[in-house]
Amino acid sequence: MGRTDTGSIVIAAPADAIYRAFADPAALMAWLPPGNMTGRALAYDFRPGGSYRIELAYRDDTAGKTAGNVDVSTGRFVALEPGRRIVQSVEFESADAAFRGEMIMTWTFEPLGERETRVAIVATNVPAGVSEDDHATGLRSSLDNLARYVTGRA
Repeated sequence: MGRTDTGSIVIAAPADAIYRAFADPAALMAWLPPGNMTGRALAYDFRPGGSYRIELAYRDDTAGKTAGNVDVSTGRFVALEPGRRIVQSVEFESADAAFRGEMIMTWTFEPLGERETRVAIVATNVPAGVSEDDHATGLRSSLDNLARYVTGRA
């Protein structure tokens, strides 16, 4: 079993609006890639049991987990509770065993009144090849991007 990494942010938006930023693949790719990456959804079926495949590419010559400067991950939506929680499985496509294995990512949305929501991400069974510092930086960047996206400050 790999380690667990976490992150959270308070966003000045209702939980339902934040949840919708996950439902549409174009919206997701507008905020999910960390600052030094771009992304595209190769397949995206946002429903319980639905699968997805996404590609994140580094803007520089950073080595990707899949090939070149690219990370490709596949997964499925384990649970979707609108405005409350998203649980998804994630696996990197990689020849390197250090990046293999199913990681579970649980996003929760906790309303803090009518106009604020605490968004938390818990990633369990993080593959050993994903450095703790890099993952913390990536999670923080994605959370900050999400806040800018849903508040219109992107």
